[in-house]
Amino acid sequence: MDQMQIPPWLESLLSTPFFSICSRHQDSPRNECNMYCIDCKNGAFCFYCRSSRHEDHNVIQIRRSSYHDVVRVAEIQNVLDISGIQTYVINSARVMFINERPQPKTTKGVPSHLCEVCGRSLLDSFRFCSLGCKVAGLKKNGEGNFNLSTKKENMEDSSKERIVIGRRLASKQDEEEDQEQEQEVEQVKLQTNPSTSHRNSNSRRRKGIPHRAPFRS
Repeated sequence: MDQMQIPPWLESLLSTPFFSICSRHQDSPRNECNMYCIDCKNGAFCFYCRSSRHEDHNVIQIRRSSYHDVVRVAEIQNVLDISGIQTYVINSARVMFINERPQPKTTKGVPSHLCEVCGRSLLDSFRFCSLGCKVAGLKKNGEGNFNLSTKKENMEDSSKERIVIGRRLASKQDEEEDQEQEQEVEQVKLQTNPSTSHRNSNSRRRKGIPHRAPFRS
């Protein structure tokens, strides 16, 4: 069940350490291992490894925010259904955290939204604070899915249903408009030709006996 809900490469990504120095390119300026290949699933690598080993592969880049790993929504949403996960705008880009973070100190008041797994306070009405917490939530209660095709199928079904309803409404509206036009045409005919109908009615009358003047003696 979990394998159907959670892609195998995702759990590997969650357990992968990032931002170490690449052993193959220690003397290069961009040698931090901050990339992950969904196709290979064999750990983090750097910019130069991507060019030489993963050029045609599906690769996502990991970034840092307050010493925690994040991924841009624009990249991860192409391969995962990330619904229910809190997102943030950092450096003008919308991102989400990969794993659960340590809880901050207790603040006054009770937050209105909490992560279902770790209880972390959320800004909006999301269910999870990170990809890792959504994985844990799916394993716990089996609700939801990371399968992007399922999300697409639901969207397509909804779109098809809206199209069918729209066509039915349009067809009904066309019928009503046709009936209104027919009624308007009949009214116009009666208004524009009243004398014609009057002449036709007079022509159908039978002539009476003519009255003659009396004879004078």
